[in-house]
Amino acid sequence: MTNMIAKSDGVHHAERSGSTSTVAAVESRRILAPDIVELTLRPDRLVAAVPPGSHIDVTVPMPNGPETRSYSLVDLGHRDGRYRIAVRLNPRGRGGSRWMHTLQRGARIALEGPISEFPPGPRRRPSVLVAGGIGITPIVGLARAMRDGGADYRIVYTGKSRTRMAFVDHLELEHPGRVHIVESERGTRLDLERVVAEVPGDGVLYVCGPMSLLNAIRGAWQRIGRTPGDLRFETFGTSGALPTVPFQVKVPSRDLTIEVPTGVSLLDALENAGVELMYDCLRGECGLCRVKILTADGVIDHRDVYLSQRERAEGGVLCACVSRVAGPSVTLDC
Repeated sequence: MTNMIAKSDGVHHAERSGSTSTVAAVESRRILAPDIVELTLRPDRLVAAVPPGSHIDVTVPMPNGPETRSYSLVDLGHRDGRYRIAVRLNPRGRGGSRWMHTLQRGARIALEGPISEFPPGPRRRPSVLVAGGIGITPIVGLARAMRDGGADYRIVYTGKSRTRMAFVDHLELEHPGRVHIVESERGTRLDLERVVAEVPGDGVLYVCGPMSLLNAIRGAWQRIGRTPGDLRFETFGTSGALPTVPFQVKVPSRDLTIEVPTGVSLLDALENAGVELMYDCLRGECGLCRVKILTADGVIDHRDVYLSQRERAEGGVLCACVSRVAGPSVTLDC
């Protein structure tokens, strides 16, 4: 999974209490699907109990220097002091997932965590857990916590086909009668309006998946007037609604025109050209890197979870760490 972001809708902060840096060895790897590998990591330090919905930040080598990628910890019921993550290969990504897929047993990686940003709410509240593709990774642990806490819950898991969806058999074994699988290759699709409408009035909806899934659910949630805090989500910061294409960024105040290739973020391109911006999370969460848009020759593909729907519609700002332009250029004030 690439650049995970966690939020309750409308809340722009993260809780990182207890997270520490360490080094871990790859103890084993297992192919879960044609493009998904599960890695079991043995940290150099003792692992305490990990809250459901936690993730780790892994340092990956990139052409312009080390970067961070975040991966949800998969809770399969083991209590053996290991971390387990599942990584989907993204051939159109910037290279982090490709590097993760090259890791073999014995490889050592630097990481920070665990970081709890997608925790379950009160366990007795009825809940619906929706996962799209590799977004199932945090849902596995959340569902286990709800089952163990005696909550009323169900899981909705959508993907291309069972053969390309990780942990399907595990979930159906652990949660009999509570898992609904939607396979697009069979011609079925997820009825999001129905999923949202069927969340009990006192219930919570958890979502993890691509931005298109999140945006559709947020829209349905708002249309029926549900409480924003009862929609909790984790999504992929670099997954956009539009294809990733190269574009130009123009900065008139500095007389600069900068090329932004497909494998480079807007923030990195600006930094490489000497334009210094404030930033922190690099996941579209904190909003520190937002910059003013002067004009856009193309559609802004907002890939953050910081800006509100109104701010996106107004088109005045974007978060440079993850967002892009599906078009020739954008002109910024920075």
